[in-house]
Amino acid sequence: MLTKRIRNWFGITLVALTYTACSVPTLVQKSENRTVPASFTNSQDTTNTAQARWKDFFTDPYLVSLIDTALHNNQELNITLQEIEIARNEVKARKGEYLPSVGLRAGAGVDKVARFTNIGALEATTDIEPGREMPEPLQDYLVGAFATWEVDVWHKLRNAKKAAVNRYLSSVEGRNFMQTNLVSEIANSYYELLALDNQLAIVKQNIEIQNNALRIVRLQKEAARVTELPVRRFQAQVLNTQSLQYEIQQKITETENRINFLVGRFPQPVQRNTQDFARVTPKAVSAGVPAQLLANRPDIRQAELDLAAAKLDVQVARARFYPSVGISAGVGFQAFNPSFLLKPESMLLSLAGDVAAPLVNRNGIKAVYASANARQIQAVYNYERTILNAYVEVANQLAKISNLEKSYDLKAKEVEALTQSIDISNQLFTSARADYMEVLLTQRDALESRFDLVETRMQQLNAMVNVYRALGGGWAP
Repeated sequence: MLTKRIRNWFGITLVALTYTACSVPTLVQKSENRTVPASFTNSQDTTNTAQARWKDFFTDPYLVSLIDTALHNNQELNITLQEIEIARNEVKARKGEYLPSVGLRAGAGVDKVARFTNIGALEATTDIEPGREMPEPLQDYLVGAFATWEVDVWHKLRNAKKAAVNRYLSSVEGRNFMQTNLVSEIANSYYELLALDNQLAIVKQNIEIQNNALRIVRLQKEAARVTELPVRRFQAQVLNTQSLQYEIQQKITETENRINFLVGRFPQPVQRNTQDFARVTPKAVSAGVPAQLLANRPDIRQAELDLAAAKLDVQVARARFYPSVGISAGVGFQAFNPSFLLKPESMLLSLAGDVAAPLVNRNGIKAVYASANARQIQAVYNYERTILNAYVEVANQLAKISNLEKSYDLKAKEVEALTQSIDISNQLFTSARADYMEVLLTQRDALESRFDLVETRMQQLNAMVNVYRALGGGWAP
């Protein structure tokens, strides 16, 4: 009889399974495209600067100290570390869902039923043992262990746990990507600070040159060789340059405070290299091949892990169409008197299994399944977009490095020519062979050219930092 019931039970389960499996909706899915160009600049050299640790890539001890402090104190980075901890706990929670749940239970109660009911009538005519009636009110004591377990037949729970693992790993890659951006932002701000220091020194030198020119033109005016007009024009030029000095000092303060914010401290002077900025030459960068971006860039690996988690979410949503199998069991002692709890007659055992399959109102499950599939397609597009963006970033920075190198050489020659022209114009003006406007224009052009040269050098250093970041460098410890 029992065997027949078991066969009937499995038969009903099989029918439900067949129904649900055949009625899972078919959705259009999309596979990711991992293809990248063979090279950046027709070179197949696999030497890649991104594989260098940031402590080896940056050699300035002041910059290294700033980055090291920021990696410990930066608030945004520490917030991300807590997100990683949250993701790790989610993995533990998902893992616990497909393991049996076991608990202890103890209870006590009292119950009195009405005499003129079926239960009351039965208890009134029932003896616990010969000559001993059922106590009234009836006490109840229970001690036992109970367990429940959902049998993960369709890997729904295990896939959910794997998805949580992928999201945890994704959060780790997100932290690495944030570190690469933090390292590059501090380095760029540091080089900007060095450039501003150099521009401030140039302005002070020009103020001295212009003051000397103003002194000469005043002497010439006293000798009646020139009028008051060139005196006023030279004086205005000095005042304009002095005003520029304070603008640069304000930029220095703001840049220092930006670095202090990234480092996670209140405003204070930033220690830095005081050598001539022109001697800070960019380091040569090797880009390797584009395929290395898939392994080196944390944001690409993060998008890849998010995609893997989204695919598992689709499998989890699909498994909801199938029957769920649960098992529950219990063992313990229950009696109306504590003195009877440990007697064999008070022992209770229970073992039950159940199968539940969605048959009616499946629209909610279909909607969850369709949404999971849509998020998976989104993850595919995000993964492909991240790869494309990485390639474009590297290509842009490599072109920028090449063009800035040529531009710097030309601007250096321009500065040299204009610097020489200042002495020539001053000599010609002293001997009355040149107009004062030529002197003013020459000084202005020389100042602008030196500023442009410093700006170009800073852009070269920034391009070096940015291509290092774009290649995926800066996150390795």
